[in-house]
Amino acid sequence: MNRTILLLAIIFPCFVHSQSTLIGTVSNNEGVVPFANVILTDTLNKLITGVTTDETGKFSMNIPDGRYQLNIRYVGYKDWVKVMDFQGNIALGTILLEKNVKELTEVVVKSKKPLVEYQADRFVFNVEDNLAVKGGNALNTINVTPGVVLQNNAINILGKGTARVMIDGRMLELTGSALTVYLNSISASDIKSIEVITNPPAKYDAAGEGLINIVLKKAKINAWQNATTVSYDRNKYGYLTVRDNFFYSKNKLRLTASASGVSGSRQHKSSLDMYFDKGVQKLEGDEKGKMDEISGRATVDYDFSDKVSAGIQYQGSVGQPDRSYKNLVTLYTNNDVDSFILTHGDIKERKVSHSANGHFIASLDTLGRKLSFDVDYFRYDDDVNNYFRGENYTSAFVYKSLNVDARNTSNQVLDNISVKLDMEHPTHFANFSYGAKYSVINTNSGVEYYDMASGQPVLDPNQSNLYDYKERNQAYYVSGSKNFGEKWSLRLGLRVENTRTEGYSHNLDQTNKNNYTKLFPTFYLGYKANKDNNFIFNYGRRITRPDFYSLNPFRIYITNTSYSEGNPFLQPSFTDKLDFTYSLKDKFRTNIFLNIITNGFGVVFKSDEATHAQIITRENYYKEHFYGIGEIYTEDITSWWQSRNTVFALGSNSRFDGRIDATPQNGWQIYTATNNTFSIGDNTKLQLDYSYSSPFKKGLYEIGYRSKLDLSIGQSFMDKKLNLTLLMNDIFNSAFLRDYTSIVNGVKQVYNENVSSRFFRISLSYNFGNDKIRVNKRAFGNEEEKDRTK
Repeated sequence: MNRTILLLAIIFPCFVHSQSTLIGTVSNNEGVVPFANVILTDTLNKLITGVTTDETGKFSMNIPDGRYQLNIRYVGYKDWVKVMDFQGNIALGTILLEKNVKELTEVVVKSKKPLVEYQADRFVFNVEDNLAVKGGNALNTINVTPGVVLQNNAINILGKGTARVMIDGRMLELTGSALTVYLNSISASDIKSIEVITNPPAKYDAAGEGLINIVLKKAKINAWQNATTVSYDRNKYGYLTVRDNFFYSKNKLRLTASASGVSGSRQHKSSLDMYFDKGVQKLEGDEKGKMDEISGRATVDYDFSDKVSAGIQYQGSVGQPDRSYKNLVTLYTNNDVDSFILTHGDIKERKVSHSANGHFIASLDTLGRKLSFDVDYFRYDDDVNNYFRGENYTSAFVYKSLNVDARNTSNQVLDNISVKLDMEHPTHFANFSYGAKYSVINTNSGVEYYDMASGQPVLDPNQSNLYDYKERNQAYYVSGSKNFGEKWSLRLGLRVENTRTEGYSHNLDQTNKNNYTKLFPTFYLGYKANKDNNFIFNYGRRITRPDFYSLNPFRIYITNTSYSEGNPFLQPSFTDKLDFTYSLKDKFRTNIFLNIITNGFGVVFKSDEATHAQIITRENYYKEHFYGIGEIYTEDITSWWQSRNTVFALGSNSRFDGRIDATPQNGWQIYTATNNTFSIGDNTKLQLDYSYSSPFKKGLYEIGYRSKLDLSIGQSFMDKKLNLTLLMNDIFNSAFLRDYTSIVNGVKQVYNENVSSRFFRISLSYNFGNDKIRVNKRAFGNEEEKDRTK
């Protein structure tokens, strides 16, 4: 560790040099303005240089001393023009653009935010105008994000692998079903955009093969707004959702508050075929799951001065996703029905989550140095009481005997606290950032199994356990970026993370510990040949750590014929990611990638023919090369038709290390998608989305095809304050998990799962507010620098 910190200390000063810099932030009355044009010309209007603002509205450019004209342009707003004498570094602070009222009323210029915006390390999916997410939640929104696939409670980025999820840049320490349930508690109307970070820079945690950052909405400057939404989703069952979102901003104070409630149910159907030597075993499952939940969010931010601000955030939810299910297992001898097992089960569950954040941001000088400090706390509490009774029947379906009568209870509590310090440090030579983070995770789990056959609960200690898990992470990073003229750009980053884990099983009196320190470099090289042709190459190294659920060694019963057990000896896996992208006129985007995974771990489906049980466990067992090429074409075909089209070819080459009895499967996958939005007049929109994934083989699994056709219609009333949206999701009911096949220990298993993939939603929202709150005008902190422009 000491050698690593010394290495960082040596590397950082090597970048520092002296050169003049102009920095600033562009905003309007709605917030910061990304992708505005910032142009510098001489007194004869000859172009000297130009940049665009980043996603936070900031810009930076290196300039020689002299007298120049600065012009900032954004569609629908008046040009901001200043003639300036440049001698040394200048920080312009925040530049407020004014709407071009004359242009808007006479020429009717409409600025339309693109569906997807691309940056060097990510793409941004703007969801505010997407009809398919109206009335939905965060999980719905991620599921319609281009290039993101939800499969087996895992969120995967196309061609990159399993992603971790952040909210406003803060990592959620949840995975699997716990993560998807938590995302259901976040309203889509709270979300501004989804950032899909395919190769995260050094600032972010190294965990996950990619990151998905949910960016929540903030209040417009000097305005208040309220949005109330009522929606109803219908499959076989239905559920009602009511949400309210409030935003307020005046002078130094910004407030947001939201609340939502969900009540109703949805259907979950599944099937599992296991092929034993004596015959096949077929399971058909049908589950009715409640969606009952209440959740809320509140934030307060305050500007103590033009340079110092602070804020607090809270988000919480309470849910009772109780479920009742029926499973029918048909046992065959050769091709003849031998017997049946019929199981009825009831699951009582209560989930509670609390998330809090406190943050402090200070601008240290006129050069743009900025210090930010965050403290985060997250708690997740899940109580499950699963009662199930299985009965044996003859081939003629005559009752024969009791198979099982039992109750399986589990309680899992996760506490996470983290402290993070980040510094943005522009210099004359390059822009730097560096920082540190410390995170503590404590998880406690209790599993109890009771035999209920006698009518009274009898504890089975061999299937019960208490398990404690502790994880400590400390990280340090440094990153530097620099433009070489107008064509070349470079960003280098290095992150070092030390991880210590300890898992203790009370029943087994067994402790497993890990302690390791790893380096995670990142590299980005960009070349802009001209305004139409751009090239980007990047490299990054990532880590995937086993989650708490994967390490817990004891059984958690899903049904009487299916249970999950973790592996306390799991080790992390590592991925080296190489990616090349070429873009033409911001319309055509070609991507070629290679991911090299070492010490890979994952779910392994095993079976027990004597008990007719499926066993879900985890193992480190493979090394894999995952590669592919893709093309994305985006075009405003007409003024009323916006289209985005994607096609990818994905391949893999896996090798197993002998720890499981299975043969790797390798092959190619074709994925294609088209997203189209049609504006019919000023108040009507129609959205048509289609995607298709071919059958493919990858590693341990073979997976069937998927296709999905969605149709959304939106209609606005009352000067767009009242909005009605209709969504028909997966019209042909063909987007569910199909033919998920593996062969382990000579037993073939084929799984299918459909969680209400086809449904209909109607959503009605009403927006009102005031965009013209009277404010007290205050002087900027950079008046002296502005005077130099006169």
